[in-house]
Amino acid sequence: MLIADRLNKISPSQTIAISSKARALKAAGRDVISLSAGEPDFDTPDNIKQAAIRAIGAGDTKYTDVPGTPALRRAVARKFLRDSGIDYAAEEIIVSTGGKQVIYNAMVATLNPGDEAVIPSPCWVSYPDIVALAEGTPVIVPCGQNNRFKLRAEDLESALTPRTKWFFLNSPCNPTGAAYSAEELRPICDVLLAHPDVWVFTDDIYDKLTYDGFKPATVVEVEPRLRDRTVTMNGCSKAYAMTGWRIGFAGAPVALIRAMDKLQSQSTSNPCSISQAAAVEALDGPQDTITRMTAAYQQRRDLVVDALNAIPGLSCHRPEGAFYVFPSLHGCIGKTSAGGARIATDEDFVVALLEEQGVAAVHGSAFMYPGHFRISYATDTESLRQACARIAVFCRSLT
Repeated sequence: MLIADRLNKISPSQTIAISSKARALKAAGRDVISLSAGEPDFDTPDNIKQAAIRAIGAGDTKYTDVPGTPALRRAVARKFLRDSGIDYAAEEIIVSTGGKQVIYNAMVATLNPGDEAVIPSPCWVSYPDIVALAEGTPVIVPCGQNNRFKLRAEDLESALTPRTKWFFLNSPCNPTGAAYSAEELRPICDVLLAHPDVWVFTDDIYDKLTYDGFKPATVVEVEPRLRDRTVTMNGCSKAYAMTGWRIGFAGAPVALIRAMDKLQSQSTSNPCSISQAAAVEALDGPQDTITRMTAAYQQRRDLVVDALNAIPGLSCHRPEGAFYVFPSLHGCIGKTSAGGARIATDEDFVVALLEEQGVAAVHGSAFMYPGHFRISYATDTESLRQACARIAVFCRSLT
């Protein structure tokens, strides 16, 4: 086979790989609790599904404009104005087949060989690979648990070079759930103002999922002077339980939106017309289902954090948002499991945990931050209780 060299720069998504292994074990008859997928366990709200059904009945099943229907782009613009005070025109909006395509389009449209993208870690597994696939160089900046997994302005300053083209920020973050307030973003924005050639990609897809009254902020909201070099990305998958509908969107300067539109026109073309009609209802319709989901997620977060912090060898930060926790497993390194597995790395830990106790999690190295593992608490409470009990049995058996 003639495989392009560029594919050697990336790996298959490790979160998907763990989920696939868990499904295979289930299919073989194993009792597996999967906490590896970043997907809400709630159903898509009925008003959104009904909007899709109406669109089918009305014959909205044809091609649309490549960057999205005018109706959806206007709805996205209203969402950004309503939630963050950012006033985007419709021509400054693009809709893509999921948030991942927005990131891919932006990077492929702008990166040249040698260009760098600064990415705080722990980070979503796809950021570095998309940058590498676009022939850029990911620059990973670790953010310690002692600072609640948040980037310090001085660390951003140290990472920037004349080759830096992009800075990524994900708030709330996958995998840590860490989120930035306006006050916490202010010094980061000040650093960016001092580097006018650096563009900003802010991934806010979990911004509706925050707890304890926390209000996350986004870069352009805090510093409007960065508007002309910032991509503000969001989507429907997490807040509206619409992962399979594949709708992501972004606001950005017109010139970049046009470049992304050009790329999208020669790859996927428009997102699904029916999904777009449903997304208009999601953004403009009743928002009460988000309130109910976040209340459930907060209870689950507290259950999981409290349970994990009671387990020897683990230490878990209580996050502000998303639906993940990212506990440290440093107290388990160097030990041996009851099944005879030597725990030398975080990957050893999650593989042995899955094989011996039937709990699927994702190792921290996948997120560019070893010594930890990610648990998604987007599942029912009883499964979370059982999973935490199994993790406790596994950790207490280590010798």
